[in-house]
Amino acid sequence: MIADMKHEAAHGIGVYEGRQLDAVAMPIGGIGTGCVSLGGWGQLRDWEIFGRPGKGITNDMAFFTLHARSGGESFTKVLQGPAGGLRVGPAADDPFKDGASGHWGRAHGAGMPHVSECTFAAHYPFADLTLSDGTLPVRASLTAWNPFIPLNDRDSSIPCAVFQWTIENPTRRSFDCTLFANLTNLAGHPETGGGLNEYREAGGIRGISFTNPRHPADSPLAGTMALATTHRGVTWLAHWMRGGWFDALTDFWRQASTGRLDESVRPEPSVPGRPDVSSLGLSFRLAPGASRTLPILIAWHRPLQEMYWAAPGPEGRLPRWKTHMATIWTDAWEVAAYALANLPRLERETRLYDETLRSTTVPGFVLESVSATSSTLKSPTCLRLPGGEMWAWEGCHDESGCCAGSCTHVWNYQQTLPYLFPGLERGLRETEYANSLGPDGHMLFRMPLPLGEKGRHDSHAAADGQLGGVLKLYREWRVSGDDGWLARLWPAAKASLEYAWRHWDRDRDGVMEGLQHNTYDIEFWGPNTLCGSFYLAALRAGEEIARHLGDAASAERYRAVFEQGRAWTDAHLWNGEYFEQRVDAGAGANDPYQRPAAEMGTGVDAAGQPKYQYGGGCLADQLLGQLFAEMLELGDLYDAAHIDAAVLAVFQHNWQTGFFDHANPQRIYAQDEESGLLLCTWPRGGRPAFPFPYSEEVWTGIEYTTAALLVYRGLVNEALAVVKAVRDRHDGSRRNPFDEFECGHHYARAMASWAVLLALTGFASDLPSRRLAFAPRMGHGPGRDFASFFSVGTGWGLYRQRFTGRGAARYEIEVRYGSVLLETLSVPEPPGGFPTGASARAFVGGREAPVSRAETARGTDVRLRPARELRPGRTLVVEVGSGRKRPMAGKARAGGPKAVRGSRTR
Repeated sequence: MIADMKHEAAHGIGVYEGRQLDAVAMPIGGIGTGCVSLGGWGQLRDWEIFGRPGKGITNDMAFFTLHARSGGESFTKVLQGPAGGLRVGPAADDPFKDGASGHWGRAHGAGMPHVSECTFAAHYPFADLTLSDGTLPVRASLTAWNPFIPLNDRDSSIPCAVFQWTIENPTRRSFDCTLFANLTNLAGHPETGGGLNEYREAGGIRGISFTNPRHPADSPLAGTMALATTHRGVTWLAHWMRGGWFDALTDFWRQASTGRLDESVRPEPSVPGRPDVSSLGLSFRLAPGASRTLPILIAWHRPLQEMYWAAPGPEGRLPRWKTHMATIWTDAWEVAAYALANLPRLERETRLYDETLRSTTVPGFVLESVSATSSTLKSPTCLRLPGGEMWAWEGCHDESGCCAGSCTHVWNYQQTLPYLFPGLERGLRETEYANSLGPDGHMLFRMPLPLGEKGRHDSHAAADGQLGGVLKLYREWRVSGDDGWLARLWPAAKASLEYAWRHWDRDRDGVMEGLQHNTYDIEFWGPNTLCGSFYLAALRAGEEIARHLGDAASAERYRAVFEQGRAWTDAHLWNGEYFEQRVDAGAGANDPYQRPAAEMGTGVDAAGQPKYQYGGGCLADQLLGQLFAEMLELGDLYDAAHIDAAVLAVFQHNWQTGFFDHANPQRIYAQDEESGLLLCTWPRGGRPAFPFPYSEEVWTGIEYTTAALLVYRGLVNEALAVVKAVRDRHDGSRRNPFDEFECGHHYARAMASWAVLLALTGFASDLPSRRLAFAPRMGHGPGRDFASFFSVGTGWGLYRQRFTGRGAARYEIEVRYGSVLLETLSVPEPPGGFPTGASARAFVGGREAPVSRAETARGTDVRLRPARELRPGRTLVVEVGSGRKRPMAGKARAGGPKAVRGSRTR
C-alpha cells in the first residue's frame, strides 16, 4: 500500500492524495458569510455558518451518494474516498474519529459502500475531486467552488457552496442513475431541532428548504438553509425515518438502493434537539459514452450577527446588528434561487479569474500560495457589516474569533484584498479613520464594534499599524485613482502621521525614539527599522499625497524629516551586515501610556535593559517599510547597498533547513525536517535573556514579505526557496493547505503571499497617472513569453510580453473584466535594450493609436495620446523595433492552461 504520495503542482494546481488528504479542508462560502469546508476525501466538514468559527461542527449525514442500474445489475456508493486517505493504521489521536466512539467518519457516511481511491486537485476557489474504483462501471468527479470574482464583492459574498458532479459512462451500456444529496437541518445551531424541512419548487429551482420556527426573526439564532438544484428530474425525502439506533441511515440506504425516495413523507417539525435529515435525488439516464454534469447548491442565511465576544449591555443583551447578507436576500431559498439563476455567469467569471491568474509565468507553488491563502476571505476570519463594510479578526480559534478589530499591525501584511476587492479595502480605511482616530491623531489598532462605537484611547497606538495605514491609504489611491476619496481621508491620515511628532519622534529628526507598540504584542524601546522603515515610508507617501493635493509646505516638511531619518539610521543602526535595534532604557520616560513594569510582566533583564527586545539581532522584517516602498514605487528608504546586504543577511541567518536542534519554547509552526524562516536570530551574539515573544517562531506572513523583498532586491532563487518551504509544510499531511495558522486558523497575515506575486511580476498600479507598470523578475528572456495577471480598482486582466532576441518586443494589455483607462505603460526593455531609433506602434482593438516612447531608469514608457479605455475586446498591443504587421482586431491568445483532471505534471 502506498502510504503517502508526493504533492506536485501543475500550473498552480495543488494535487493531494494518500495521507495528504488527511488535513485538507477547503473553505467554500461567501466573503463575510462563513463557510463549509470540503475535506480531502470528499466529506463536508467544519460547518462555520452560524456567525462564529466552528471547527469540528458536523452536519451529520451530509454526503453524496450515487445509484446506477443497468438491466439486472445495480450499485449504490457514497461518493467519497477512504476516510483519512490511504490509512496505514489507526492513530490514538486521529482527528477523524467521531468523538469518543472511535468510529471513523460515520457522520460522513464512511461506513457505507464508497470508492477506494481519491485525488483532490485544488486551484482556489475550485476543488476537483476525482474518485476511482475498480468496481464502478461509471466514473464520478466533483468540482466544488464558490463565486470568487475580483472587483465583484457582492457576488463573491453569496452564502453558498456549489457542487457540480460529473458522471461519465465509458461502457456500451445505458444506466439509469440517481445522485443523492443529504442535509441535516441545523437552522438555529446550537439550539437545533424543532425545524421544518419542506420540498419547494419555483422558478426552475427545486429542492429542500430548512427553517426553524423555534427561533423568531429577532433572535441571533434565527437562520435558514437550502439544498437546491436546477435539474428537472428529482425525487425527495422530506425527512429521514425517526427511529431508534441506526434505523434512519439503514432506511435511507434501502431507499437509495432503489434509486427513488419516499415522497409521501409529510413535512413536520422535528423533535427539539433531534434535527431531521432530508434527501434530494437527481435522476437521469446515461447513454453509452455519455456524461452528465449535475449542479447541487447548499445555501445558508442569518439575519442577525451577535457580538458574542462583547460584555452584555444593561439589559443583559449582547450587541447585535443586521448581517450584510440580510440586506440582499431574505432567506436561504432566495440565496439559492439567485445563485442558481446566475450560475452560468458566476462560473464563467470565476473561471476567467482562475485561468487568468494561472496564466502568470511564475512557479506553480507561488500561484498555490496566492490562491490558497485568498480562501481566508471566505473563512470566519472575515465579517461584513450591514453597509457591506469589512471587519475582521486576525484569525480564528476553534469556536471563537482570535484578536478582534481588523488589527492594523496584522492586516498591514496582507496584500490580497486591496488588489482583488479594492472596494472592501477602501472601506477599511474609511471605517478606521472614522472610528479609531482620536483628536490628537492617536489611533486604536483594533476597530471597535458596533460600527460607530468610539473606543478608549488609553493605551499605546501600534506604531507599525498606524503608520502602515498612511501607506495603505496611498496604495488604495494608486489602485483606484480616486482623487476625491483621497482628499476626503487625507486630513485624518495626516493627523495620524503627524502623531509621530507628539509621541515617537518628538524632535522630528526622522528617528522614532519613543516606545513603539508593534505586531509582536510588545513595545520596542528605542530606534529600530521595523517601525522606523514604516515611518520613513509613510513620510514618503505623505509627501507624495500632500504634493498631489497642493500642500507643498507639508510635502517639503515630510521630505526633510525623511532625509534626516534615513541618514541617521544608516549611520547608527547599520552594523555592516544588517540593521539593529538601539535599545534605550529611557525610552519610556514621560510616556503617557506606559504601565508599570510589574503590571506588564516585563521589568528589566540582568543587564538592566528592558525585556522583550532584539537589540543586535537580525530581525526578519527589519525592512518591512522598504517592501511597501518597493510595491508603491517610493524608492529606497536607506542606502541601497545597505538594503541589499540586510535582505541577504536575513536569508543567510534566519533560514533554517531543519529544526531538530532548534530550541523553541514558544509556539511551533515548523518542526523536524521542515524548512522555514525564523523571526529573529543573533548571528553576532548578544541574544537577550528574554527576547521579544515569538522570536523563535516561523510565521508564513513574514516568510512571504521576506520573500517578496528578496525578489525586489534580485535574490529570486532565495525567495522561491522560502515560498516553496511554506507550501511543503502545508501539504495536507500535517497541515491544511488552506489554513496557514498563526494565532488562530485562517490567519490574515498569510495573505502577504500576494506581495510575492507583485514582486515577481513587477506589477505596480498608478491609476492617478493612468499608468500601469510591469517589471518581471523571471521567465522573460529572449524568445520567451511572459504573462501576468493584474488587477486595479476598475478592471483586471492579463499582461503579456515577448522579446524576439533581435532588439524587438511586443507588449499586450488584455482587460478581461471591467475597464482600465490607460495613458502610460511602463515596461522593461529587451536584454541589451532597443536599437537606436527604434520606434513604437500601438493598436487598440486592432486599430492603430498614436503613441510615443521614452526611455526611463525602469525601462521604457509607452504613452498613448490621448488615454484609451481598455475593456474586453479592446486589447492594447504595442510593438517596438519590430515589423509593421497589423494585429487582427480583437484577436488575443487563449487564456491560461486548463487543468487536466487528475494531472500531476509540472
